[in-house]
Amino acid sequence: MTLHAELADRIIDHYGEQLADTPRQNYDALGLSFANGLRVEIRFATPEEYAIRWSSGGAESRIDTAPLHRGLDTFPNHLHCADGEVRADPYTTPGHPPWDNLKAVLDAILTNPPPD
Repeated sequence: MTLHAELADRIIDHYGEQLADTPRQNYDALGLSFANGLRVEIRFATPEEYAIRWSSGGAESRIDTAPLHRGLDTFPNHLHCADGEVRADPYTTPGHPPWDNLKAVLDAILTNPPPD
């Protein structure tokens, strides 16, 4: 079973009632649609290399581990905010289990979804 397939199963078990439909597996990504309009795209190459993008309405944010923003406390991971700012990532830690990182992001954005 691939990592994305494993994550899809855990997402269904944990967030199933909040999902608008079944997680969609693509070649290198997992797509989620929630009943509240939130859309999430998950890409885990490894536990150290990942990107998690979410959007609702016109707002889009993303966490990724591209080693570009050396000045941030959480380098290499960072948060691209909907307002265009790049900030330290408050949710994930490279090397932690992918489910732990993904769950931290999903819990945060489902509790406080981006504005429309």
